[in-house]
Amino acid sequence: MMNFSRAVCSTMTVMMCLMVAGCSNQPLATSAAHLPSRAPDARSKKTYQDLIVGYVQLGAESEWRTANTDSVKEAAAQLGVELRFSDAQQKQENQISAIRALIAQQVDVIGVAPLIETGWDDVFKEAQDAGIPIILVDRRADVSPSLYVTLMGSDFLEEGRNAARIMSTLTDGHANIVELQGTRGSAPANDRYAGFREVLKDYPGMKIIDSEDGNFTVAKGKEVMRAFLKAHGKNITALFAHNDDMALGAIKAIEEYGLRPGVDIQIVSVDATRGAFEAMIAGKLNATVECNPLLGPDFLELALKVVNGESIPKWIPSQESQFFASQGADQLKQILATRKY
Repeated sequence: MMNFSRAVCSTMTVMMCLMVAGCSNQPLATSAAHLPSRAPDARSKKTYQDLIVGYVQLGAESEWRTANTDSVKEAAAQLGVELRFSDAQQKQENQISAIRALIAQQVDVIGVAPLIETGWDDVFKEAQDAGIPIILVDRRADVSPSLYVTLMGSDFLEEGRNAARIMSTLTDGHANIVELQGTRGSAPANDRYAGFREVLKDYPGMKIIDSEDGNFTVAKGKEVMRAFLKAHGKNITALFAHNDDMALGAIKAIEEYGLRPGVDIQIVSVDATRGAFEAMIAGKLNATVECNPLLGPDFLELALKVVNGESIPKWIPSQESQFFASQGADQLKQILATRKY
């Protein structure tokens, strides 16, 4: 009976062979290349409760960053994910050490918000060699695309372009602009810088008269704005800040100098944090371009898909808006009441 069954298998298709009782318990000799593709066995897939996820945060330099951290931690707690979180305190060497520690712990996936773009090749390759996928969150890294699975976050170039477009409207295309840059070498600072200038090429009456690194912090923003005012005084008519925190610091410096922020100096910033809404309601900030920090649920959803071998895009952009003091205090207060950061 067994010989007869094998003879039948040799002349019938694989599907017909499976219907023969004697053949059903025998391994098929057909090569995998000729078999129909099969989805992963659902029983082998991980769930959120099975996941061990590392997250390497760059620090807590701003209101935005705090909201980003809270989003990741809250999502992990709600979903039952084991999260191993590291705060690098604004030091790249701490981030690299944290990634190596997570590799040694054999976590399932590592999320990282790179402090700056360069210097990641070696440690990302170490993760790859260990079979641990990297997800970039919020910020890019200047590495081969083969060293990370995906980037989720904002279009920083477009944020810079939008800030310039808004500034051109606020100033009727004529302004002496000072710029508070983010952390030098970081992806958002690089792209917001470039995007802003890209649009300004079409407005010869808008000139950047000074530009310095404010490190994305309130304190540094205030310090650098004081220096701008000392050097240029009332010649400054507009400010572009790469984030809200620096703008809030600059507002304090402008008031101390005796000028009216939002009136004597038009101000556009990026992030759309609660502090920015409060400043717009007070008439001290003219506009903010949203950069969404609430990436925790999406990050963990991606982590699960990656671990289970699902295909995902190389870049997943955030959905974001723009907000203006001209919308009026009442409307801004209504929007502020719904904000989570």
